Amino acid sequence: MLTIADTPQALTPAWLTGALTSSGVLQGARVVDAAPRPLGTGQMCDSLRVTLTYDVPGAGPGTLIAKLPAADEASRASAIAYRSYEKEVRFYQELAGALPVRTPRMYYADIDVETAAFVLLLEDLAPAVQGDQLRGCSVDVAETAVAELVRLHAPRWGDPTLADLEWLHGDVEASRALMAQVMPLLWAGFQERYAADLEPHVKQAGDEVFSRMDDWHAADLVRTVTHGDYRLDNLLIDPGGRITVLDWQTCVDGVGPTDVAYFLGAGLAQQERRACEETLVRDYHAGLAENGVTTYAWQQCWRDYRRGTWAGLLMAVGASMSVKRTDRGDQMFLTMAGRHARHALDLDAAETLD
Repeated sequence: MLTIADTPQALTPAWLTGALTSSGVLQGARVVDAAPRPLGTGQMCDSLRVTLTYDVPGAGPGTLIAKLPAADEASRASAIAYRSYEKEVRFYQELAGALPVRTPRMYYADIDVETAAFVLLLEDLAPAVQGDQLRGCSVDVAETAVAELVRLHAPRWGDPTLADLEWLHGDVEASRALMAQVMPLLWAGFQERYAADLEPHVKQAGDEVFSRMDDWHAADLVRTVTHGDYRLDNLLIDPGGRITVLDWQTCVDGVGPTDVAYFLGAGLAQQERRACEETLVRDYHAGLAENGVTTYAWQQCWRDYRRGTWAGLLMAVGASMSVKRTDRGDQMFLTMAGRHARHALDLDAAETLD
């Protein structure tokens, strides 16, 4: 049994040899040198690119990505509370291999749920590059991203066996009660922290949804495996335009069009979104039908999409008040809040809470 290498220093050649051998990546070779260096600016956990040297050249991947618990105590505490590390590890262990959505290959994963010690070794997909949440994307990229969501959502659409995956849904009633109690407090803190930069339409939308958290949770909707944080920063785009989906710490049995609304609301400029979103959502709906989801009416899909516009504002507020504060984080969360609030108001999403 290997220990859980949950710090950069623990990613020794001997430990990596054991991990890669146990998962079948290495056969009869050893890692003789490992050089980790920080990767990205993730706020819920720490990521590293590890360059590997073997005693048999080419015996394994030249580089891999290691995901470890956040060094920041506040971020780690939030990850424990939201079961973020557990969700990501279990997604790769129990769901990823049977879903056609493009994800990195998992080389090794282990977790101690109680302490939140974990390690996740993943395929390095360079030269694919991470999307940029602040810059946004083209309509072509958005079209590809929405098509990838069909590959995630359709296979387990309405699947009752998802109820057996406790880590995916948790205690639903307790979670709803906690959200109803906590989110208005976080909204108050968000307004205080960003008072100088808060746009009026964000306050208008926030006051609407955070005063109606019970209504947000009340709808009985068809569920599937959803990402929960499907945005450009969590996608890799390769030179051929293909998309690979990362960061499964928020996956949940949720409502499929919520992922679509979350992505389009954050990733496209307002005028571009307004011009193309119905077409993209209709493409998504048609893709579901082509993949066996034949009892989901377009009218319901569009209503679920409109309702899903609130999810981005909830994430912007909840995440910003739960992780280590950084300059880029502040900019990202304010940008998210502004775009998602405008999206909800554009589509009269308050009506879907009635």
